[in-house]
Amino acid sequence: MPIYKMTDKNGKNIKKDGLQKYRVRINYTDSFGKPHQIDRIAYGSDAAKALEIQLMHKQSQRDIAPRMTIGTLFEDYIAAKRTEVRETSLDKTTRILKKNVIPKFESVRIDALSVAMVQKWKQELSEQGLSTVTKKNIYGEFRAMMNYAVKMEYLPKNAVAVAGNFKAPLEPEKEMLFYTPDEFRRYIQAARSYAQQGEENGALYDWNYYVFFNIAFYMGMRKGEIYALQWTDIKDDYISITKSVAQKLKGGDRITPPKNKSSIRTIQIPQPLKAVLSEHYERCKSFVPNFNDEKYICGGERPIRDTSLEKHNKRFADMAGVKRIRIHDFRHSHASLLANEGINIQEVARRLGHSDISMTWNTYSHLYPREEERAIKILDKIV
Repeated sequence: MPIYKMTDKNGKNIKKDGLQKYRVRINYTDSFGKPHQIDRIAYGSDAAKALEIQLMHKQSQRDIAPRMTIGTLFEDYIAAKRTEVRETSLDKTTRILKKNVIPKFESVRIDALSVAMVQKWKQELSEQGLSTVTKKNIYGEFRAMMNYAVKMEYLPKNAVAVAGNFKAPLEPEKEMLFYTPDEFRRYIQAARSYAQQGEENGALYDWNYYVFFNIAFYMGMRKGEIYALQWTDIKDDYISITKSVAQKLKGGDRITPPKNKSSIRTIQIPQPLKAVLSEHYERCKSFVPNFNDEKYICGGERPIRDTSLEKHNKRFADMAGVKRIRIHDFRHSHASLLANEGINIQEVARRLGHSDISMTWNTYSHLYPREEERAIKILDKIV
């Protein structure tokens, strides 16, 4: 790896600010056998030597990178993401890759991963009977990890991206589940009756579930956002959503930021929910030990538990004689109700905390009232 003094056409040394100009040149062959040459300029002998050491180190990394296995890349990738994403997002990425990618490719060198190998992996994944959405999510995580390898110059291209994502043009879309206002009234009345029975037997904890599902339906908030609500988050008939609670991470509950910047929002509370919250506040003041406004609205000292929430959801649906829906479907119920009433899609997106209005539109546009006749009447007036 030579260092050259640079001269002009007359053989006179070229200098800048009294420092000699040097050319530092490196020749190398990449993992595909293709020769390369890099030229860099430095001023002063010390700077030229430092540049030489830097280029030598960078080249040694290039030499090592092709021998890196996907298992090693995974560890490198997760370490890099740890400072860039929410803890819940990192946990999801880690779980998906460990379950669906690493067992198959852990010992495979990253430069040996071919499009054909990825295609075979996709076929094997398809044979597991997973939904297209699930397979696309898995593929997306794999592709992102290999994109990182390209970004770090460990690889010239991403074989996973070349192979392409899963496609299922003939797969029918899943029906969106949600409660109509009438179904929700039946459901929430069953929840209230259950809580009242518990209170008669000296148990007040079941009121937390009644309140949770009221908030979910009337506010369209995510589960973790409701878990994180404290009485201090309510002010002047508005709820401020600034945090979330994750229960599935190692080490217990973790308070995290909401899903994205748009998820930090303030939403006005509708009258029916105001009544529910006011009643619950008085109940908590009377019966919760050492009550103060820092307590969690649904739980007190700590939020109600995921597993208990699922059990209560199924119990209330069965008691009410309505279909069972997921916890997340209460969020769909909120959005679907507003969409059916023709509420502006931007307001629906704001209430849901979506970062991209197209996400809201793609999910709920089919629920909006048809306005074809009104559009024709407007156009007919133009003569």
